[in-house]
Amino acid sequence: MELTLLGTGAPAGLPRPHCPCAACATARGERARAATALLVDGVLLLDLTPGAALAAARAGHSLAGVRQVLLSHPHDGPAMELPAGLPTAGRVADGRVLTLLSGHRVRAVPMDAPGTGYEVTASGGQRLLYLPPGGAPAGLASENGRASAPYDMVAADVVGRPDAVARLRAAGAIGPDTDVVAVHLDHDVPPGAELDRRLAAAGARAVPDGTTLTVGAYHPVPEVPRRTLVTGGARSGKSWEAERRLASFPGVLYVATGGGREDDPEWDARVRAHRERRPASWRTEETCDLVPLLAAEGPPLLIDCLSLWLTDAMDRVNAWDDAAWAAGGEKALRERTGALVAAVRATRRTVVAVTNEVGSGVVPGTVSGRRFRDELGRLNAGVAGECEGVLLVVAGQAVTLR
Repeated sequence: MELTLLGTGAPAGLPRPHCPCAACATARGERARAATALLVDGVLLLDLTPGAALAAARAGHSLAGVRQVLLSHPHDGPAMELPAGLPTAGRVADGRVLTLLSGHRVRAVPMDAPGTGYEVTASGGQRLLYLPPGGAPAGLASENGRASAPYDMVAADVVGRPDAVARLRAAGAIGPDTDVVAVHLDHDVPPGAELDRRLAAAGARAVPDGTTLTVGAYHPVPEVPRRTLVTGGARSGKSWEAERRLASFPGVLYVATGGGREDDPEWDARVRAHRERRPASWRTEETCDLVPLLAAEGPPLLIDCLSLWLTDAMDRVNAWDDAAWAAGGEKALRERTGALVAAVRATRRTVVAVTNEVGSGVVPGTVSGRRFRDELGRLNAGVAGECEGVLLVVAGQAVTLR
């Protein structure tokens, strides 16, 4: 099955008309994207957009052979002019199956938002799933809660609805060899390297308008780092970055090392804000006992954060007291941090850990403050050395260190 992406942008396109934002300002040339439309084997057009015939011609194709035009989402604004020779565009009722003369089988997939997804199966058995902007499947899984087999390709709103990708992974509809292509791209993320980095974290990719892909052909899937350390200063956006890296994965276990604090409403407000923005499918466990979690099998772990874990570890050995530190506290702490680094090295789980970068500012004015700074620097270096990916977040921008 041959798929040509006539456009890969949001319904308003990218750049948006008259939008002054930085993402739109840089979406020029090859980074500009027309509204998403997919041409399948020259016979099926998924979504009708302005200039579809010209876009097809630029990609070396014609719409003359199109026998079915299906819309995936409500189209606002005035009705678009239908190119000469094309059949009337329409939508299919959820669950209905169309069989085209070409042998393609199209099933309408219900969504949790206005719109319709389309599962397209070619005569050779290749399978494509196309989702509308802002939509996630609401009725994809089979009776046993699992898809019959992973799709060969999924074209979806990966940036806007990462949870849709998570649902597909949970149902077995996205497997390790599924080619996940991001469409409906808007100005939420600057184009270029930043977009590619965020999509790669979800195991997805973006392609320029006019690209033709072969569904079912081998394509290397973006490699998702199994262990990632995210560091940065206070309010730098490091927790947001860590959460984004796992937003497209189901059943994540969020490990909160800070716990609660009595009579501290400001801390409670921080914890509540973190909980409210996490996907509903994630679980939360408040603990500093990280080694057993890293050793166990299970879903991805998001550990937030190592600096609070270290605070607890130093409390346990009374590291704040100079006499206790000299009498064995230092040795005991190094054993605890060494065990944690070893567990990160040995784990088979996907792990994203958050930590603070405290060594770049003012030198602490107390011995205990300097001790914490030094030990956190050692811990960060040890964990980073065992991670495939290391990110530094500054002013909300992630800089890849590894």
